[in-house]
Amino acid sequence: MAIEKVLTVEQAVHRLRASRKAGDTIVFTNGCFDLIHAGHVRYLTDARSLGDVLVVGLNSEESVRLIKDSGRPIVSEEERAEVLAGLTCVDMIVFFDDPDPYELIRAVTPDILVKGADWEESAIVGADLVTASGGRVERIRLVPDMSTSILIQRIVERYSKKQDTGNDV
Repeated sequence: MAIEKVLTVEQAVHRLRASRKAGDTIVFTNGCFDLIHAGHVRYLTDARSLGDVLVVGLNSEESVRLIKDSGRPIVSEEERAEVLAGLTCVDMIVFFDDPDPYELIRAVTPDILVKGADWEESAIVGADLVTASGGRVERIRLVPDMSTSILIQRIVERYSKKQDTGNDV
């Protein structure tokens, strides 16, 4: 794993200090990234294109359990972090245990906070912190019909067909 990308809050803040001194624009987004798919990759690539350093707040297993259906996450936090770390558009990954990344956003103080366009700006956690410090909020258009929930539904449907017919799907 690209372990150097997975940081504690303190390590991230320290590295970001140096990035800021160099004049870099810090971009932050967050999510569970449970079953990473093309929609995630496009979203993260678009987020990274808005600045120089992309910090991903990654829901820990505890955090995912607080906000998602039972049985989630499907993929362990270490494995989710490993996949994210393999993406060139992701510069740093920081886990958070809370249901939302508010305190992490406070610590990181990004210049740009990114969420999907399915979020109204007024509902984006941490938007108040970022705009109060002179930053901005960007909403990125999502890929239609591409989400972890839809992917899980497809897997279940195909598995059910396999069980009904006795054939591989």
